[in-house]
Amino acid sequence: MKAVIFDLDGVITDTAEYHYLAWKSLADELNLPFDKEFNEKLKGVSRMESLELILSLGDTAYSDEEKKALAEKKNDLYKEMIAKVTPADLLPGIEALLKELQEAGIGTALASASKNAPFILDRLGVTHYFNHVVDVNLIKQGKPDPEIFLTGAAKLGVLPEECVGIEDAEAGIESILSAGMYAVGVGTPAQMQKADLIVSSTAELSLSLLKENFKQKTK
Repeated sequence: MKAVIFDLDGVITDTAEYHYLAWKSLADELNLPFDKEFNEKLKGVSRMESLELILSLGDTAYSDEEKKALAEKKNDLYKEMIAKVTPADLLPGIEALLKELQEAGIGTALASASKNAPFILDRLGVTHYFNHVVDVNLIKQGKPDPEIFLTGAAKLGVLPEECVGIEDAEAGIESILSAGMYAVGVGTPAQMQKADLIVSSTAELSLSLLKENFKQKTK
């Protein structure tokens, strides 16, 4: 195990509620029946893909320019909310794990579909723990395609099979597995059934847990 590649939402911090509230505000304005159940379909999906899914709830056609303006409006709402994020919003056990990885010389990368990921890491005070943050603007295929995780591995100079990927969404787990990496899922067995290792909370994550399970899987 030479590197660990993290998703952001639901793994490093939980800004999912802010995404939901921003999309909900936009959907209400457009009179679309968007709720928390439908919001589950947006996990790990890019902003424009998320918008397309939400617009599919209605029958109005929008031009590319109108869609771009709607996506920017949502993002402005979201950015207002995440401006309040502090290091206290790190999920349990994550800073301890990042410290362990740094001290052990194990590479770390962030593979998030969020264009706001660098800003959020800065607000959380953990940017210095990451060797690389994948620039999602350069990623052509969103999760479950493996491109973002493969890019993270390449930037760290390691092989995919030497990496652990950590995700909280089914699309993310598929992305990790398609990349040929060891997949760790944060969630319930029902949600994460394809993952190699499942933890119910980030508080369970540690370097020893990852190394032990990675070793068993790759024997």
